[in-house]
Amino acid sequence: MTESEKKEEITDVKKEEVKKVEDVVRKSVITPEICSWINDDGTGNEFEIYLPGVDKDSIKLRMGDDTLFITGESDNMRYVGSYTLCCDVDATKAKSSYKNGLLKLFVPFKDIETHTIDVVVE
Repeated sequence: MTESEKKEEITDVKKEEVKKVEDVVRKSVITPEICSWINDDGTGNEFEIYLPGVDKDSIKLRMGDDTLFITGESDNMRYVGSYTLCCDVDATKAKSSYKNGLLKLFVPFKDIETHTIDVVVE
């Protein structure tokens, strides 16, 4: 085998290795957009988490007393979020639904804070 043929063979092998690497799907990892608030009667937290293009079966949602962890994947994106909640919640009573890229979640507080007052905004 001539020197030129050896170089051509090595180049072909490297091109094949590059193609294999390019074939591997690389997903960007980002934090999902999230909006949360205390519901109108003050009994728990409401959440809306935007996960565009994510298949419902890929969503993993875990909750602790005062934490929320979420992951989900679309074809080219991996969403990962970790959040600390303002008050302890009863995660065993959490309810969620997912439709058109929007995950809605309600989780009640463990101890409902009933001695709050309204503050006038001037």
